[in-house]
Amino acid sequence: MGEYVNIPSEDGRSFRAYVATPERGPGPGLLLLQEAFGVTEFMRAMADRYADEGYVVAVPDLYWRSEPGVELTDADFDRAMELYGELDIDKAIEDIAATVAAVRELPAHTGAVGAVGYCLGGRLAVLTAARIDVACAVGYYGVGVAEHLDELAKVTIPLALHYGTEDAHCGPEVAHVQAVVEAHENMSAWMYQGADHAFANRFRSFYDHAAAELAYTRTLAVLRNAIGPRFDLEGLWDRHLYLEFVAKDAPAVLETMVPDPYVNITSTVTGGVGHDMLLRFYKYHFVDANPADTKITPVSRTVGANRVVDEMIMCFTHDQEIPWLLPGIEPTGRYIEVALVAIVSFRGDLIYNEHIYFDQASVLVQAGLIDPATLPVAGAEVARKVVDKSLEPNKLMPNWASSEALPLS
Repeated sequence: MGEYVNIPSEDGRSFRAYVATPERGPGPGLLLLQEAFGVTEFMRAMADRYADEGYVVAVPDLYWRSEPGVELTDADFDRAMELYGELDIDKAIEDIAATVAAVRELPAHTGAVGAVGYCLGGRLAVLTAARIDVACAVGYYGVGVAEHLDELAKVTIPLALHYGTEDAHCGPEVAHVQAVVEAHENMSAWMYQGADHAFANRFRSFYDHAAAELAYTRTLAVLRNAIGPRFDLEGLWDRHLYLEFVAKDAPAVLETMVPDPYVNITSTVTGGVGHDMLLRFYKYHFVDANPADTKITPVSRTVGANRVVDEMIMCFTHDQEIPWLLPGIEPTGRYIEVALVAIVSFRGDLIYNEHIYFDQASVLVQAGLIDPATLPVAGAEVARKVVDKSLEPNKLMPNWASSEALPLS
């Protein structure tokens, strides 16, 4: 998605920065500050991802004074440490300021500028927040932040820091950083259990997918609140549902999604990965496969920085095969009520994926396919309990009555 551009330096020379711009119009600026390994494949991939989120992203080459165009791997660790040691932090901040100025001049840029940094860049993100006119900053496992606690304490813009609990590089200093963060309402420090240094880098062995994605969502929340862009995720999700269940237009459904989306309906292991498989799924196994009397009743909805979590009740008469819900089961003619949860992730203003969850056992009970008398399962009560808390609980627990007379303290 990106290309290299030349940035004029304060001393009259120039250095390169990888720049990625959003395809769907102008957006706020974002600096990604490099790891100790340089402007690597990881840094470029993250720039492209943030461009998908609507940002004009620049990744400046901060090693250019020692060796322009450095791109190292774990096999080059010693060389990375040499370059890290040679880096003049104050000069690096000058280069970051020059990059901020250059981003503001790009035609695709509008609004404010934020900064996100990794490792070495995590330290530089803190100093950027302290010294440069940016609107927010985020640092991932920044080594050496404790050397700048006085500057950290003076940061007034939103600042978030991410650390893994198993990070030996940052571990000794995290407590000192947290002490400063806890004294400031504009700051947050997140710890990720079991995560190591570089847990966000999918090209390294330390990668922790769960920690990386949670940190990414938290980072987006900081960016969205401070500099935007803000998208109507709820409205997009409602349109997606309309196209699925009312218009029943499979190609139009895919237009609400990224070019390479996926859907995972976990309870029946159905859905699709990629545009063509998902279009096939929607066209032949979903949009025309829902009974005419299908009704969806919303229960709750939570809208985040890049996700919508939707809790709902779906009711229908099983008068046709429903491949995604009851695959291979001939119509039973029974009325079925099912509670569903959809966790919908977005990239910018398009849907990236859906994870759909429901209690398949309750569906099978209502379809007459399993006997609730012999198993700890329930039928329509599962959905009804979601909206009516007064329904008697614990009926499936045979020993529930045995505790009625027991003391509670």
